[in-house]
Amino acid sequence: MPKKVPIRKCVGCQERKEKRELIRIVRSPEGEFSVDPTGKKPGRGAYICPKLECLEKAIKNKGLERSFKTAVDDELKELLRQKVTSYEK
Repeated sequence: MPKKVPIRKCVGCQERKEKRELIRIVRSPEGEFSVDPTGKKPGRGAYICPKLECLEKAIKNKGLERSFKTAVDDELKELLRQKVTSYEK
């Protein structure tokens, strides 16, 4: 029997993809944001495609704020832009 593959939705483009194809962003219980390459950090997570246009859509449509149920600062947005740009190459 084939192994079940977890599916997650990108907060930018709203497409459903396999979990390993997406970048996970986590808000820890202390309120700190970080990129989670392992997918195992504790806290509230949101997933985004490794494309800059998806990140820009998520920022414009407040998808990240909705997922984390809190405001997202410019520092995190810039960190995400750098991470997504490095994934695109």
